Amino acid sequence: MKNTYSRSSIRSVVRLDPWDYHVYRALECELGPAMRYKNVVSHSTLISVGGTLLTFFVVLRLLIWSSGAVSGGVGMGWLPFFKPFVPNLKNVPGVEFYDLRNYQGDKDGWQRNNRILFCVPLRDAAEHLPRFFTHLSEMSYPHNLIDLSFLVSDSSDDTMGVLLQHLQVAQSQKDKTKRFGNIEIFEKDFGQAIGQSFSDRHGFAAQGPRRKLMARARNWLGSVALKPYHSWVYWRDVDVEIAPVSIMEDLMHHDKDVIVPNVWRPLPDWLGNIQPYDLNSWQESEAGIQLAETLTDEDSVIVEGYPEFATWRTHLAYMRDPDGDPEDEMELDGIGGVSILAKAKVFRTGSHFPAFSFEKHAETEAFGKLSRRMNYNVIGLPHYVIWHIYEPSTEDLKHMAWMAEEEKRRLEESRLREFYNRIWEIGFDDVRMDWSDERQSILKNLDHTESYQNQIIVDWSDNDESESASQTHDSAEQQDRHNLEDHQNDEVPMDFDPDHN
Repeated sequence: MKNTYSRSSIRSVVRLDPWDYHVYRALECELGPAMRYKNVVSHSTLISVGGTLLTFFVVLRLLIWSSGAVSGGVGMGWLPFFKPFVPNLKNVPGVEFYDLRNYQGDKDGWQRNNRILFCVPLRDAAEHLPRFFTHLSEMSYPHNLIDLSFLVSDSSDDTMGVLLQHLQVAQSQKDKTKRFGNIEIFEKDFGQAIGQSFSDRHGFAAQGPRRKLMARARNWLGSVALKPYHSWVYWRDVDVEIAPVSIMEDLMHHDKDVIVPNVWRPLPDWLGNIQPYDLNSWQESEAGIQLAETLTDEDSVIVEGYPEFATWRTHLAYMRDPDGDPEDEMELDGIGGVSILAKAKVFRTGSHFPAFSFEKHAETEAFGKLSRRMNYNVIGLPHYVIWHIYEPSTEDLKHMAWMAEEEKRRLEESRLREFYNRIWEIGFDDVRMDWSDERQSILKNLDHTESYQNQIIVDWSDNDESESASQTHDSAEQQDRHNLEDHQNDEVPMDFDPDHN
């Protein structure tokens, strides 16, 4: 008779009589293969379930903690298991720890204590600094979260002295909320040989070398100024005339990797009042791509807005509608450098301002292309406008000089006319009214009905008949004269009575 054993009975036998080798062997021979298979299955299942749960919690922790770091630490940090690792460095002097996942840049950074690195390249900027610091003091972004970094280079004026004066005033305000965070000033020359006039800076021949030098200056400043605790980087030209005080918040809340406003400039009335200024913000076109392919020189740089390079690109500046929504966005390939807000991670991961020909562009336009190549979004706001100062070109200056000379000539002519009019009034009496009165008096005393014996006959004809008539008339006149002379010689009788009395 074959014995049957339940699993419980097997456990009982094994546990109660482990020393009974014969019983144990009998059971192993009877049910050994099935028991070993079930034990292996049970053990593998437990390992699989345990591994799955462990993996799930690890992945969940990474996901929640990462999202919490990006959103400012909001997540499940209150649970010990989900708290990020922070090394204890209290006993290690001179060592600082930064988790860069905490500085990714938030769209509401002003509420989450996001620090901004405010970069300002300066060259011969003494005359522009007063207006710049006025804008800076009026910004609504918390000043203590703004770190200023200046690069003074190749200047011939007192840029450094004026900068120090304004910084001293800014950091000495009684209201400490108006004071800025860290401030750094760097001075380095890059051998900029191009002048600072409008025509020098914007002349076609100077664009390639000038932009490559500017790219070097920007990269140098950004590399030495960017700290691990910065979440955003804001680049701003010093010669902006009008900009909203909330420009940082206005750009930041779009939550884009790189974003720029539209830039225009005011003009004198004789030039049309306003004009698009920054044509370096654009969308790539097929004509632009083909043009780049035709430039065989590896150092060639396409510069926008010049007839020498017809790219037919869509410019951010020309998309402006005064009544348009300032929140509208436009994807860009190249960008201008007047006002750029970018997340700090864009620069930390390697994007920069190429000081060489990158896809036939350099500096800020190449920065836009490079950032796009690195899968960052580059955005412009066509209806959100800031205003650059008006700088007259060489042609404008010539026309203004002509206008000044013309105005001077008109004033001189007006002065001479006024002088001669005054002399005329003093030196001569106006007798026109007197002559009018006398003329009326003379004409009133003339008798126009009186007939005259001697009538003047004028014959203007040139034919012979008229000539013979003229001779006949002359003969008659001579006869009359002879008759008159004969009568004058006649004696008048004494008894002559002309009245026949």
